[in-house]
Amino acid sequence: MEEKQSLTADYFTAVYDRNEDPWDFETSAYEAAKYAATIAALPNKQEERVLEVGCSIGVLTRILAQRCIHLLAIDVSQKALDIATRRCEHVRNVTFKKASFPKELPTEQFNLIMISEVAYYLSASDWRSAIGSLYERLVSGGHIVLVHWLPEVHDYPQTGDQVHDLFEQLMKDKMKRMFSNRADRYRIDVWAKS
Repeated sequence: MEEKQSLTADYFTAVYDRNEDPWDFETSAYEAAKYAATIAALPNKQEERVLEVGCSIGVLTRILAQRCIHLLAIDVSQKALDIATRRCEHVRNVTFKKASFPKELPTEQFNLIMISEVAYYLSASDWRSAIGSLYERLVSGGHIVLVHWLPEVHDYPQTGDQVHDLFEQLMKDKMKRMFSNRADRYRIDVWAKS
């Protein structure tokens, strides 16, 4: 079977043109519960430098900012970033940047990298190379948090389980899984760089 290609910036432009909150991040009880579980899974009360990949409209960003000294939140959609910036206008420790993941990952080092509902937009081969890039940007003792929806979505190149399983396959000798939780429709794994 031929590998599905990564979704492009044009895909997300079209999604946000149709709806400013296409996944109901602001209003969904499911999302609120998942965010609470994600924050509860964080290994430390506070992190110095955090990268959030695919911040969308900034709902999780605003919550995550309470747990870090500096948060860099990136997204491929300018419209989503504009909404996120307005949502977090009074949050002083967040910087937003337009960047395509994984091609335009920031080069600095981070204590924690949040990959929430993002990696299944990549083909398996793009995710494979992204994992190496994320590992390089993580300080020793730092953490990568993976959170993904589990049911299959026709448009997406991968499922949440495929994303998490490939990460484990590539990183099991370099990182240690510190936390794992499988809910009905999502999965959270937290990995530490040894």
